[in-house]
Amino acid sequence: MFHKINSVYPSNGLKIVVQFVEGVTKVYDVSPILDEIEVFKQLNDITVFNKVHVGPGGYGVIWNDEVDLACDEIFDNGKVIKTPFDGLIAISEATKLLGLNESTLRKAIQYNKLVKGQDVTKYGNQWVVSLDALKREYGEPK
Repeated sequence: MFHKINSVYPSNGLKIVVQFVEGVTKVYDVSPILDEIEVFKQLNDITVFNKVHVGPGGYGVIWNDEVDLACDEIFDNGKVIKTPFDGLIAISEATKLLGLNESTLRKAIQYNKLVKGQDVTKYGNQWVVSLDALKREYGEPK
């Protein structure tokens, strides 16, 4: 299973903080692979390291044309950290994760299957739903 990445931020000590679409945040230490894989040594330059960004489709992180990491590597070997955003997912991402139409989730909100202020809330134009509520109503994501 691919664990799509929502965002990535450089952190101290050659670590990256990665937020996954499914509401999990992990810290991944890049330093051990700097000695193992020659092309990664360029990440010792903090200017290069700080250029980390999410790759196309969220399936990895990229520093440049030569250096990238797959989302599964980060998910499998990163350390979970607690954040206030754990377990929250945008409705648009939830539809992809569950294989549902966005209108299905919007109707679930309208008919209180997903309860406003408890299971789901709106920030600006974006609905955010708890992963626990999605699991309760629709089962485990695919």
